[in-house]
Amino acid sequence: MSRRRPAHGPARTRTRAQRGLLYALLALVAIVPLFPLYWLVISAFKTPKEFVTIPPTWFPTSATLDPVTTALTAVPFAQSMLNSVIIAGGATIAVVITSTMAGYVFAKYHFRGKDLVFWGVVAMMFLPPIVTLVPLYYLVSSMGLADSYLGVLLPWLANPFGIFLMRQFMMDVPDELIDAARLDGAGELRVVWQFVVPLIKPAVVTLAVFMFVFAWNNFLWPLTILRSEAMYPIVLTLNRLMSYTMSFQYQNVVLAGALIASIPTIIVFLLSQRVFVQGIASSGVKG
Repeated sequence: MSRRRPAHGPARTRTRAQRGLLYALLALVAIVPLFPLYWLVISAFKTPKEFVTIPPTWFPTSATLDPVTTALTAVPFAQSMLNSVIIAGGATIAVVITSTMAGYVFAKYHFRGKDLVFWGVVAMMFLPPIVTLVPLYYLVSSMGLADSYLGVLLPWLANPFGIFLMRQFMMDVPDELIDAARLDGAGELRVVWQFVVPLIKPAVVTLAVFMFVFAWNNFLWPLTILRSEAMYPIVLTLNRLMSYTMSFQYQNVVLAGALIASIPTIIVFLLSQRVFVQGIASSGVKG
C-alpha cells in the first residue's frame, strides 16, 4: 500500500499562502464589528478637546479618567445599574422558567389543539412590540403596578421565542428517558429540571443570554411605565446623561457612561461564550 507523500515545494507554498489569506480575511471580518467597541473605549478616556479634534486621533494622547468620574457623579449611575440588574436578571430567570415548562408541555404532552396553540404562540413572535404598547400600559396601570419593578417585568415573564426554542430542543430528548424517570417515581417538575434541562443546557444558556441583553437594552417599555427617575434602568439614565452633557459638549462623558453600562452584558457573554456558541450552532441545524 503506497503512502501519500507530504506536499513539497510550490504546493506547500500555495497552501500556506491560502491559509494566510484566509486568516487575514477572518481578521478583517472580526475587526469590522469590533471597531465600534474600540472607538467607544478610546473615546471614553479622551479629553474634550481631543474628542472633537479633526482628524480624529486613534489613541488618546493624554488619557484621563475625568469622563468616567463625571458620568458616575452627574447622574445616579449606581442606582440605575442596580435597577437594570434587577430588571434584566428577573426577566431572564422568569423567561427561562416559563419557556422551559411551556416548551416541555408542547414537546412531550399530547392534547387536543396543541398544534394550534403552539403556532399561535409562534405567531406572537411576529407581532411588532409597538402594537401591544398601549394595551400593556393600560393593563399594567389598571393593576396599580406602574412605576414598579413588577410593572416593568410583567410583559417579560414569558417569551414566544423562548418557548419555541425550548420546544425545538426538547423534541430531541428521548421519550424513553422521561418514561424511565417517571417509573422511578420522579414527578414532572423533577423530570424537567433534573433530567431534561441538563441535556439542553446550551439552549438554556442561549435563551438566558438573549433575554438578559434584550431586557438590559430595552428602552421603550421602561420609558412608558416608569415615572420616577429613581426607578430608571441604565438605558434611560444614559439618555438623561446625554441631555445633561449636551450643553457642555462633553460627549466623551456620554461614551464613558455607555462603556460602563455595556460591561455587564460583555461579562455575561464572556462567561457563557462556549456554551452560548454551542447553543447557536445546535439551533442552526434544527428542523
